[in-house]
Amino acid sequence: MLVPMRCILETTERYDYAAGAFNVNAVCQAEAAVRIHEIFHSPAILQGADLANGFMGGRTDFMNATIEDKRKGARNIAEAVKRIAASSPIPIALHLDHGRDFDSVKAAIDAGYTSVMIDGSSLPLEDNIELTREVVRYAHGEGVTVEGELGVLAGVEDHVFSISSTYTRPLDALRFFRETGVDALAISYGTMHGATKGRDVRLRKEIAIAIKELMRHEGIDGFLVSHGSSTVPAYIVEEINSLGGRIENAHGIPLEELKAVSHMGIAKINVDTDIRLAVTRNAYRLFTDHPDLREDEHLRPVWELMAANPSAFDPRVYLAAIMDTVMYNTIPSASVQRFVDTVKDGVMEGIGRLLVEFGQIGKARFVEARPLDQMRDWYRKEGR
Repeated sequence: MLVPMRCILETTERYDYAAGAFNVNAVCQAEAAVRIHEIFHSPAILQGADLANGFMGGRTDFMNATIEDKRKGARNIAEAVKRIAASSPIPIALHLDHGRDFDSVKAAIDAGYTSVMIDGSSLPLEDNIELTREVVRYAHGEGVTVEGELGVLAGVEDHVFSISSTYTRPLDALRFFRETGVDALAISYGTMHGATKGRDVRLRKEIAIAIKELMRHEGIDGFLVSHGSSTVPAYIVEEINSLGGRIENAHGIPLEELKAVSHMGIAKINVDTDIRLAVTRNAYRLFTDHPDLREDEHLRPVWELMAANPSAFDPRVYLAAIMDTVMYNTIPSASVQRFVDTVKDGVMEGIGRLLVEFGQIGKARFVEARPLDQMRDWYRKEGR
């Protein structure tokens, strides 16, 4: 069942765990992400980043995606997730990650996303509040969950870039919740976007603890989110490099740190890089074990893009060669089916280990699954 993300986040608070939220960039990745959640009887939060919608709209140079590209892509991924969710026994939320502006957010909601993030973190506080409030008014009117962001994470993810971090101030977070009515807030407390987070990262747990304690004291209902939280498994990086890739200085957030903050007020943990790495390792392995596929009619362009970009681990770099498969799950040959299967295996590996570590196994049965119309009425009743 497709549900607003708030339904899943409420369960994390009641049962003291954090929900992993996992980015997908192709229909087959969404299928695999749901399947691994079903295996573990876990609620699922699937994320499509703002520019991932551009990619799913057919824009291979997705950094230059237009609003029309995003509208098309949002419809493609939302229709696929709706189809998957219709026969799934678990609650599934489809969340827009790093919505760039109101138009991008509206495109996702109109396409069928059940949750959206508006990222105004680069703006002055007053402007961030104003933009987020505007999104909340529109989204809550449709029953859709809203996530904002306060503070700046270092690192690179699509169009989100910063050399250094600006930590979230707890009193600003309290004001942000009050004045926007937002459901969830991504905070800056030591995580970083991308695969090069630095060695031995230690999170400023006191920031999350302080914000959550202030919220409880003031009776503010909301959830905290950890962005830039991939663990960047060393064994996968080593395997990629042994197979011809060239990924350097790759370090993630220690898993023990993430498990700790899941009991300190963090309700949602965003993961993207781990999945990208596992998929890319699998692709290298496939072409290594079956070198004939390098000359395959359909897969040769995929291999050529991989070989030309050994330091790239974002699958969109080489998936650009098979866009019909990405966008519509079109399978023109047995070789492409084999490639899609290896992509799915990578997605399931990247997600599965974290579902276990985050304590999500069996939690699907605890989610109070409410459709968008019920959530719309709830927001109206609560004055949000």
